[in-house]
Amino acid sequence: MTNALARLRELHARGLLEKAYDQVPALLAEDAGPVGPVGLPATAAAGGDLAKAGRLLARLDPDAVLAHHPHTPVVTVAVTGQSTVGHVIDPLTGELARHGLLLRPVPGEYGTYLRDLTDPRSPLRTPAPDLTLCLLDAETLFEQVPAVWRPEDVEAAGEEALSRCAALAGAVPGTLVLNTLPLPRTYSRQLVDHRSRARLGAVWREFNARLLRLTESADRLVVIDLEPLVGDGGPVTDPRLERYGKVRFGAELLAAYAREVAHLARAVRGLVRKCLVLDLDHTLWDGVLGEDGPDGIAAAGTLRGEAFGAFQRCVRQLSSQGVLLAVSSKNDEEPVLEVLRGHPDMTLREQDFVRINANWRPKDGNLLDIARVLDLGPDALVFADDSPAERARVRHGAPEVAVVPLDDEPALHVTRLLTDGWFDTLRLTDEDRARTGEYHRQRERRALRQAGASHEEFLRALEVTLDLGPPRGHEYARLSQLSLRTNQFNLTGGGLPEPRLAALAADPDRLLLAARTADRFGANGLVAAVLGTFEAGALRLDGMWLSCRVLGRDIERAVLAVLLAHARDDLGLSAVTARYVPTARNHRVRDFYPSCGFTERPAPAGREDISVEFHHDLTRVPAVPGHVRVTATLGRRPADESR
Repeated sequence: MTNALARLRELHARGLLEKAYDQVPALLAEDAGPVGPVGLPATAAAGGDLAKAGRLLARLDPDAVLAHHPHTPVVTVAVTGQSTVGHVIDPLTGELARHGLLLRPVPGEYGTYLRDLTDPRSPLRTPAPDLTLCLLDAETLFEQVPAVWRPEDVEAAGEEALSRCAALAGAVPGTLVLNTLPLPRTYSRQLVDHRSRARLGAVWREFNARLLRLTESADRLVVIDLEPLVGDGGPVTDPRLERYGKVRFGAELLAAYAREVAHLARAVRGLVRKCLVLDLDHTLWDGVLGEDGPDGIAAAGTLRGEAFGAFQRCVRQLSSQGVLLAVSSKNDEEPVLEVLRGHPDMTLREQDFVRINANWRPKDGNLLDIARVLDLGPDALVFADDSPAERARVRHGAPEVAVVPLDDEPALHVTRLLTDGWFDTLRLTDEDRARTGEYHRQRERRALRQAGASHEEFLRALEVTLDLGPPRGHEYARLSQLSLRTNQFNLTGGGLPEPRLAALAADPDRLLLAARTADRFGANGLVAAVLGTFEAGALRLDGMWLSCRVLGRDIERAVLAVLLAHARDDLGLSAVTARYVPTARNHRVRDFYPSCGFTERPAPAGREDISVEFHHDLTRVPAVPGHVRVTATLGRRPADESR
């Protein structure tokens, strides 16, 4: 990364770094070196090039960057805590920039976290941050104990702190991020008998466990567990910085923490990758299939083979939680399928993969083909390969694909795959767990489509059903996920977090509908949503989302047809209005509203360049497509209640 840092410094010296911010992710995505402290690549450790890049990028004016690149995703992060926490901003800036995000930090003052988070007029509350980081440390408890203390005093302080944290989780808007507390030796060693030390350790771990469990009842709370980060790294802090500067977390730990927060920020913005594409030779197994044959490769039975087996088990664990698996390998297809079907060492089998591209074509083209077949954007893919040449080819030919740099040490494959948290999400849904099966059913649908029938005959043979109605209690996580991750059929861009959706559903002046579909091959789950506002005898559509998995089946037309008829016949409304906001990925749906009978209206003053307004007078509403069988439970809203 030395060349990348030099390039960033050059751009900064010439006053061009804001203008060239779109080049930063590619510069910072160069292959990592050996894995260093706290599980990070060595370049991300304290004093490493990524930390230096973050320090440089933190000097930029976010508004100046946006002036050149208005579509850059911005993450507003409020930072407060028990001690001096401003040192986290530099590494967090670098980590977010590496993923194409722009940090807008809102730092708090030393030791004022309770005021920062509870006062509605606090500077940390006014910008409505995406994330609010509250860094807790050992003093969160120890400042509450008497000068001469026992483990029981620490336990009592922990009870009070847990009550405060629970209250904060309900009071802070947006997502609140807390952390578990490392126990410094400087405190445990103040107890001279081993029984008391054991008691303190138990009390401390019980506090951390209960803090982690707060997330089970607080939807907007995330707790980052620092124990694994501390275990992978060096000391929690430097005693001199702690004593004189009140800096209680060292640079290495803050770098690891910043990386975790960057993963969380991606999830909050819906930038979660969906598909892991794997090389095979020296990635999934030890050996080269084309040279060594099936009997010459191993994923068990040898020291190196066992490392590849561990990697396969890790990949399968990810798959069980909805991560799609695919293959891009320079091999002949038949021997690859033979290994995946019957080799005794394989944990992963043919049915675990939704696409297998085993051929001799360039891998960047193979990855783009996988994205096309799965109806995903290239930015939904993660590619893991042990060849620097292949990785460079993919970075050049398919730059939106995330690349995991493996090497000839298979014992590090798992660490390297998990380091960047590409698949981290706020909450797992039933649709996530069923995703691999759904994509296998997609293959069956494609086979039906290719059987020679016309598109209309295919749709009729598909036997599509649509269930449209208010969201059920367990569906808000999926609704949020759909709104945040959907790029192609997202008519206004962006999405909404789960708590906000729940609040909108409870508002009598708002309309929130969820669409669930199925066909002859099985259920698709919750695949579409509509959000609207009742105003002046009309309904304004604020957003409409449709999963790319069901594009081309007229689900969106059926949903809108039912909604327009409901607005006219059941609600007695005079019109439905809508807005389209163009983004880099939703150009395909520019004409959706006109195709359903809406007429274009002049945009409001000041919005002419960024949105298109539409109006439907409900005189003639479109019919539900004949191949879709609809069940709708929309409720009734008397016309005189519309405002």
